Amino acid sequence: MKLRPRVWKLLGTYALLGTIAIAMLIPLLWLTSTALKSPNENILQFPPQLLPQEPTLQNFARVWQTIPLGRYLFNSTLIAVLTVCLNLLFCALAAYPLARLRFRGREAIFTAIVTTIMIPFQIVMIPLYILTVQLKLHNTYWGVLFPAIASAFGIFLLRQAFQGVPKELEEAARMDGCSELGLWWYVMIPSIRPALITLAIFVFIGSWSDFLWPLIVLNPDSEYYTLPLGVKDLEGALGATDFRLVAAGAVISIAPILLFFVAMQRYIVPSEAGSGVKG
Repeated sequence: MKLRPRVWKLLGTYALLGTIAIAMLIPLLWLTSTALKSPNENILQFPPQLLPQEPTLQNFARVWQTIPLGRYLFNSTLIAVLTVCLNLLFCALAAYPLARLRFRGREAIFTAIVTTIMIPFQIVMIPLYILTVQLKLHNTYWGVLFPAIASAFGIFLLRQAFQGVPKELEEAARMDGCSELGLWWYVMIPSIRPALITLAIFVFIGSWSDFLWPLIVLNPDSEYYTLPLGVKDLEGALGATDFRLVAAGAVISIAPILLFFVAMQRYIVPSEAGSGVKG
């Protein structure tokens, strides 16, 4: 039976997506395999052996014994959660007037904000560090999350989401005597929940995996070290590079990101059951 062109196109699309997925999963599978291999196995052999011959959890136990991993997990979690909450709050507060209110210079302000997306972080890194020191936030939790409490990308994303909210909802709320802040909180915020969840995922991943800024703003061996810095210290703590332990530490650091994404992805697509507007 001859397949229709649409079927061939669909098969080609799935084949392409499957190839991309496999290409992205292979490094993660190899990392997990390395973390599970025993000291008797050669992790540098070619061709590499993906399945461990003698799988063991000893490498994960050694990582917990070598560095204060629990402290690093707590620091990363606290910083990531605070960064997400503050980012959503400030970006939503900034995006709402840029999307729904009419005032002089609105488009110029939005253009200036979006333009900053093209500025590399390395250019503003030194001024940010000087400002952090002047504010006495150096080597603190607030110093780590200070540059990420708002983002131009977040403002852009939420502005576009606010613009998609039907005007009828806004007009109905105003007729009921809702204040501007009440309109923002009770009507607009529930209506853009998918965009908020999407932004939360991006911010959480960026904060959790950030390495450069915490390395700059925190003192060596600081009690505020995040997980990426702690994994980096595995080499120094062992005196020599043991890729099994480094891989185990990397798997531990990746696991919360995967869990967070799996837990939040079902909220990205809005349901058709309700409008999401709180009464």
